[in-house]
Amino acid sequence: MPTQHALHCHPASACASVLAVEVSACLAEAGALAVCYRLRGDLAAIRIPDPASSSARDGLWQHTCLEAFVAAVDGLEYREFNFSPSGQWAIYCFAACRERDLSFIPSLAPQIAFHHCPDGFRLDAVIAPELLPAGAILSIGLSAVIEARDGSKSYWALTHCAAQPDFHLRQSFSLTLQRPTP
Repeated sequence: MPTQHALHCHPASACASVLAVEVSACLAEAGALAVCYRLRGDLAAIRIPDPASSSARDGLWQHTCLEAFVAAVDGLEYREFNFSPSGQWAIYCFAACRERDLSFIPSLAPQIAFHHCPDGFRLDAVIAPELLPAGAILSIGLSAVIEARDGSKSYWALTHCAAQPDFHLRQSFSLTLQRPTP
């Protein structure tokens, strides 16, 4: 059973309508990364993107979006995964901090399932091993951007390492998971 991790709201971006954001992450035997985000709060005060076809789309982080940053512990390269409650997604590859590799084209889409709950919502995502960076041990940053009805945003992460929200900082990739050995 994967451990639940609390995401913390960045102090520079308060959000009274969100009571808690928790996430679990685990690597399956086949090497896929499964993440489950659970938000508890007042959904009437949060902008949830309308359902759309499952497709790649840039700019998802400008609205309510759940994110995972994944790197091998011994490398500079990392991947950014964005999951929208709409069902849309984005995958980016970076050679180093914020140095995007524009030649990277994802070979397949992550699997995303969004569920309304009585006190919030849940988003489950499964990332195929082919989409993850190579390496036996992965460093992972889990985060969320939550947009309120008034357009303001709050930024949630396992840990915040700067005065302003910045999910790309490697020291915020604070969850470590070891790939299963075959």
